[in-house]
Amino acid sequence: MNLRPALSAALSAALLTTIFSTTVHAEDKKDLFDRVAHHYVKNGDVKIHYVTAGKGPVVVMIHGFPDFWYTWRHQMGALEDNYQVVALDLRGYNRSDKPKGVESYDMKHLVEDVVAVIKDRGVEKATVVGHDWGGAVAWSVAMMRPEVVDKLVILNLPHPRGLMRELANNPAQQRNSQYARNFQKPDAHKKLTATGLALWVKDPAAKKRYVEAFERSDFEAMLNYYKQNYPREPYDEAKSTLTKGEGEDGAIPPKVKAPVLMFHGLKDWALLPGALNDTWKWIDNELTLMTIPNAGHFVQQDAPEKVSRTMRSWLDDRR
Repeated sequence: MNLRPALSAALSAALLTTIFSTTVHAEDKKDLFDRVAHHYVKNGDVKIHYVTAGKGPVVVMIHGFPDFWYTWRHQMGALEDNYQVVALDLRGYNRSDKPKGVESYDMKHLVEDVVAVIKDRGVEKATVVGHDWGGAVAWSVAMMRPEVVDKLVILNLPHPRGLMRELANNPAQQRNSQYARNFQKPDAHKKLTATGLALWVKDPAAKKRYVEAFERSDFEAMLNYYKQNYPREPYDEAKSTLTKGEGEDGAIPPKVKAPVLMFHGLKDWALLPGALNDTWKWIDNELTLMTIPNAGHFVQQDAPEKVSRTMRSWLDDRR
């Protein structure tokens, strides 16, 4: 019996299947930038741009400085098969509105921007994820509007009380926060450029998109986050909070009610890890902390697989 024709046909079929499957797989995995759906929602008179991918429980991601929604591309890709991932542009950035005036960037407005996005997705609460200034906003949402936060994930932004303590007592943190004091000076934004703000981005293709996003952004608005919300000297631990939006000046903010996952790249020179101490005292739930020795401030891009895998496992375990 001659098996050659049947074997040849089987191999051809297998080859075609492999080629077809590879083609479909490559198409499915095209860059997230080209696959997301774009949305806008208003908080008062300010229009906030955000993108979505996937279906399932809502996970809202908030970027920091200098950044835009695309910073979450690795984590969105890791979650989209089982979650509805939502990433917004903070006011002042990229395609969101850029209101004038320092007071337009007060924490209470930033918190309500996030709440508006959550409500626009048709849900009462969501997992809130934040990095850097997005982390400050995420902490504040959890403390000011706990009813909308199911779970909280923070990347390289210590709890506001921990950071204030370090600013008041740790000379190294005081020195390393000089950049923030510089940003608070009048006309500091005039020294910024889109290309300069994108220098930290390592991937050439991503860097091009960052420059384009920053060219659409408002540099003065970016620094208004520091002018309105970042503490000024002399630092006072008794005020207990980084942001004015967490209650009366000097009041102790409420404990976070949601379970919290924190990542911290230990090579972050701007936010030293000492501020992580005692975080558990300010959370009325479980805290999971992952420090990553070889990652810097932008931990979600410096260690994308580890952050994405851990975030996915942590969320899956709490569904």
